Amino acid sequence: MRKFMVNVNGTSYEVEVEEIQGGAAAPKAASAAPQAASAAPKAATQASGGQESVNAPMPGNILDVRVKAGDTVKAGQILLILEAMKMENEILAPKDGKIVAVNVAKGSTVNSGDALVIIG
Repeated sequence: MRKFMVNVNGTSYEVEVEEIQGGAAAPKAASAAPQAASAAPKAATQASGGQESVNAPMPGNILDVRVKAGDTVKAGQILLILEAMKMENEILAPKDGKIVAVNVAKGSTVNSGDALVIIG
């Protein structure tokens, strides 16, 4: 199995692909359980100066912003709620840090990849 990063409409996905040789599948280990590929989009990217940008994983509307600039957050803490396709999605902090900037407000519309929050 080989791992690849695939970019679809600006969203990166990690996939595993089985390599075949001579038209036949390569022999597998005795394990019969399939391995799940990670389909979670990358929602955070490195910004300058050790800061990390938390980006919108999909287009939608901001229902609630739970942090403000200057707040200290822990990894996994809810930063905001993004409504997309009639579902509420919690956008979580990828790391511990201090909120440097909040680039959205309640009621704003965002596109996939837009920077929502910057964590320092």
